[in-house]
Amino acid sequence: MSLFIDILMRTVVETVYLTGIIILIGFFLGVLRNSSIKNFQRSFGIRAVMVTAFIGVPVHELSHAIAALLFRHHINDIKLLQKPDGNGVLGYVNHSYNTRSVYQEIGNFFIGIAPIFGGIASIIVLMRFLMKDAYDKFVQIIISNFHITVLNEEMLKKIMSSYLGLVKSIFSFSNFKNPCFYVFIFLAICISSHISLSSADIKGASRGLAIIFIILFLLNVFGLINNISKFNIEKYNIFITSFLFIAVILSLITFIISLFFVIIKR
Repeated sequence: MSLFIDILMRTVVETVYLTGIIILIGFFLGVLRNSSIKNFQRSFGIRAVMVTAFIGVPVHELSHAIAALLFRHHINDIKLLQKPDGNGVLGYVNHSYNTRSVYQEIGNFFIGIAPIFGGIASIIVLMRFLMKDAYDKFVQIIISNFHITVLNEEMLKKIMSSYLGLVKSIFSFSNFKNPCFYVFIFLAICISSHISLSSADIKGASRGLAIIFIILFLLNVFGLINNISKFNIEKYNIFITSFLFIAVILSLITFIISLFFVIIKR
């Protein structure tokens, strides 16, 4: 019995190692997104949500769709943008899959969280063409963080410090005279306003998360998990954390701007 509990607890820890960072940051992005939308609504009404939705929602839904295709799901119906329905839904992707396929079942997790990575990728592409200096700075951050071997408090401070430098490069005085800066900020706000996960996204991702947990549990039972280097898991977490920080920063900027408009209106 003690062996079973030991394997179970080990599997829980490993599952958190693999998915915990994504889930935690995804939850934080959701809090920022809801607060920002409420602030924009207070300042400009429901029209503000539709303005950001025009760009952000298609990016959100296309991220789901691309991930669904990668995991060989069948897309039954897709709506990239619509007027809010009774539940406030602005877009959706309905997909089906073979429930007997482990690969497709695991895909539910990645399909559910796809808007986070799709949104980040879109913002990085915008940065590449509109804010070249900031993009080069971001690439340097990713490369330097890739050499970090342990994710601890000191390393997290180092990552945050490097991203603070990125923020300074984006909001440099020279950029305020560059029209591309305002285009980038507007598009980044639109995307980051809809980068978080809906309740339907979380529900879908949880099905894949359950399968990931079962696979890790079976690997532990048969002693195969030892073949997976802890060092590789650490590197994976460092890379994911570094990548997700750009979403956190831009969502924070969106929230601060939304709060600024609320203060002005008052």
